Amino acid sequence: MPVTDPIRVMAYDAQWPTLFIEQSETMRAALGEVALRIDHIGSTAVPGLAAKPIIDIQISVAAFDPLEAFRTPLERSGYVFRADNQEQTKRYFRERPGSRRTHVHVRRAGSFSEQLTLLFRDFLRAHPEWAQRYAELKLSLAERHAGDRRRYTEEKRPFTWDVLAHADDWAQRTGWFAGTSDA
Repeated sequence: MPVTDPIRVMAYDAQWPTLFIEQSETMRAALGEVALRIDHIGSTAVPGLAAKPIIDIQISVAAFDPLEAFRTPLERSGYVFRADNQEQTKRYFRERPGSRRTHVHVRRAGSFSEQLTLLFRDFLRAHPEWAQRYAELKLSLAERHAGDRRRYTEEKRPFTWDVLAHADDWAQRTGWFAGTSDA
C-alpha cells in the first residue's frame, strides 16, 4: 500500500523562523492578552537542526476554560481545533487543508508540559552536538519508517528522554528559565 503522507526530514531551512514570526504575529493580534506566551518550539525552532517542515507553535494560556477564549480567535485565524487530541495537557490545532503545515499546541502557562517543551528547545539551541545527534537519529528513522508515524515517534522517545535528563542537569547548573516569549 503506497504511503500518502511519508515522513520527510529535511536540512534546516533559514526561512522557518520567518514563517513562525508571520504566523505568531497573526496569533498575537487575534489572541491579545489571552496568550501569555507564544513560542516557536520543535525542531524548526533550533538553528541548524534537520526537521520535518512543520512549524510548531506553543501558546501558553492561564487556563483551558473557557475554551472559546482561544479557540474562536485561532479558528478565525485559519486553524482547525482537533477535539480528538488524546493529550490532556494541551489543546491542539492544525492548519486548514491546503495551508502550510502548522501544529499549534496550547498549554497552561507554568505547567510541566509547557516548561519541558521550552527546556528541550533551549537545551538543543545551546548544545549543537546534541542537536546534530538528534538530526542524525531523525533522518535515520524517517528513512526506516517513512510511512509509520507512530513508530517514528516511538523510536525517538528514548533519545528524547536522554536529552531531557541532560537538559535538566544543565538547567540546574545554569539556573535556566524560560526567557521572554518569542512573540
